[in-house]
Amino acid sequence: MKVTRVETRVVNAGLRNWIFVRLETDQPGLIGWGEATLEWRTRGVLGAIEDLAPLIVGQDPCRTEFLWQSMYRAPFFREGAIGMSALSGIDQALHDIRAKDLGVPLFRLLGGHVRDRVRFYDHLGGGDQGSVYDPANVERFGELALRSVADGFSAIKILAAPPTAALDSAAAIRDVVGRIERVRRAVGDDVDIMLDFHGRAWPAMAIAYGHAVTPYRPWFIEEPIPPDNVDALVEVARALPIPIATGERLVTRHGFREVFERRAVAIAQPDVCHAGGVTEIVKIAAMADTYNIALAPHNPLGPIATMVNLHLGFAIPNFLIQEVMRSDVPWRDDVVDAPIRFDGGYAALPTRAGIGVDLDEVEGAKHPFVQDHMHRVFQADGAVADW
Repeated sequence: MKVTRVETRVVNAGLRNWIFVRLETDQPGLIGWGEATLEWRTRGVLGAIEDLAPLIVGQDPCRTEFLWQSMYRAPFFREGAIGMSALSGIDQALHDIRAKDLGVPLFRLLGGHVRDRVRFYDHLGGGDQGSVYDPANVERFGELALRSVADGFSAIKILAAPPTAALDSAAAIRDVVGRIERVRRAVGDDVDIMLDFHGRAWPAMAIAYGHAVTPYRPWFIEEPIPPDNVDALVEVARALPIPIATGERLVTRHGFREVFERRAVAIAQPDVCHAGGVTEIVKIAAMADTYNIALAPHNPLGPIATMVNLHLGFAIPNFLIQEVMRSDVPWRDDVVDAPIRFDGGYAALPTRAGIGVDLDEVEGAKHPFVQDHMHRVFQADGAVADW
């Protein structure tokens, strides 16, 4: 069997363009799908996929490790987020073909299932852009959280930190406390609440935020500071009684190595669309397990990435919980032929061969590429802040 064509399909989903990778083979009807979505870098990822395609066409798609090494090592220069997103989408599609060829769900190729169901956490409003990213919605945080609970979810993540100066005011701290306070008051003590700081703070403010929210028992704090300085992340982790998570902006196991060695986090959050696809996520998970670090994969992306993560959740022993955007766009489930169904915030074992979902290309074509809107934010004095 050989790969005969590498193609892409772009579906605009408002905040981001979903980038889907389609691999054709010389076996009639055997097509693999993957996802390479990277916000604000759509054209770059599409170009990177075109650059990698000659390494894939004419090759046996079942040699997933060999082809991963070819895509990673042949270009000489190591890839960043753009190149690794391209590689990740192709790698997922190769795994889809391999599992379909054998007639088994993907998780069966990864060692079989180690649990009977996978737990997911929700975003406010199910993940629609206005609820998640609009600070004007703070007064509605409790109401939006109750919607998630009514839909069966027992874990919710909120974007807690505003754009923050190196040393910010008491008002900024009150803002963060107000967000979790509204949610905790609404949902009670039996719902796990995660706080995403979105890399918006530096260590001193991240520590101040963390101590201020401790009485509200957050399950973990995600990306308290930017991912550039492991020493600073260790400083935050040692100063707070709350578990720290990071990883959405790290690529390959090499990006996670020092974070694990220094025990800078309790939870790793690699993204299957950026960190290296299925091949590399499995290796990152094994490294994390060596250091007693759990996995909660990052995934605010499209329905194919979410399905890939479901398989990983079943196969990875140190998996903790899975992120999902259920309602980022109202037609999300229309663009695939078998969307995930949730029962009490959990998903059951996939039964279809491969990843278990194919893009509905007719529905997807109804939402063509739109240039991403770059979210620039500023401090009170006009300086650029972290988004």
